[in-house]
Amino acid sequence: MKAVIPAAGLGTRFLPATKAQPKEMLPVFNKPTIQYVVEEAVASGIDDILIITGKGKRSIEDHFDKSFELEYFLKNCGKLDNLKEIEAISEMADIYYVRQKKQEGLGDAIRCAKKHVDGDAFAVLLGDTITRSNTPCTKQLLDIYGKYEASTIAIEKVPDEKVERYGIIKGNQLSDTLYEIEDLVEKPKLQDAPSNLAITGRYILTPEIFDHLESVTPGFGGEIQLTDAMRSLDKIYGHIFEGKIYDIGNTVEWLKSSIEIALEDPDVGGDLKTYLSAIVK
Repeated sequence: MKAVIPAAGLGTRFLPATKAQPKEMLPVFNKPTIQYVVEEAVASGIDDILIITGKGKRSIEDHFDKSFELEYFLKNCGKLDNLKEIEAISEMADIYYVRQKKQEGLGDAIRCAKKHVDGDAFAVLLGDTITRSNTPCTKQLLDIYGKYEASTIAIEKVPDEKVERYGIIKGNQLSDTLYEIEDLVEKPKLQDAPSNLAITGRYILTPEIFDHLESVTPGFGGEIQLTDAMRSLDKIYGHIFEGKIYDIGNTVEWLKSSIEIALEDPDVGGDLKTYLSAIVK
């Protein structure tokens, strides 16, 4: 199976930091956000990855490309641990790129992947969402897809104040973590939401999604919404992801993500915890 990572958004909520760099390249602790996403795909057994980019996203390609000058410098300086880490970035997967020509929504970005996935089911991992768990989120979805052979998406329970930020599902509960989805609504008002189960940025989609993306009309925000196209699928399941989700879509959540991940690092976690304890009154 192939993976598609949409990374074409303008990142306006992070301006001015994203004026000259993609929000997907903003570091979460010591790695750019999108590297965590690619690593999840690889850990799930996927090594063919298409990244949907846009204008001003060239640094994403540079990050996953070889850096001969840097590698030569690290080797000559004897920094072999750094060299190994840098080489691994460019060797972890076969990564391809295509540009989304216009900012017409996530659904339009997915349409750009049609030729690459070539009629097969494929994974979608949003480039501004990090997941962490013993079993990667995408692998959890792949296991469910292997059983039902139908589109499957990751969902999570969110508090009332966050319902308006997400696509929300209505579904028939099949087990503690699995729902057969009956309907999906993109960013509803709390009073109109069918549940508090939110779509979390990880999907396994069957190729029929492309037919629905072609016929769907612009929805929320005047954009082609993937959620609207998924509503027309014959069968779709929602899996409550077992793990931690970091939404890097706004500055506060991005800061929280960096702090939480840094606290787990054995080299800096102790010092950071001491510092935070000292400044929080």
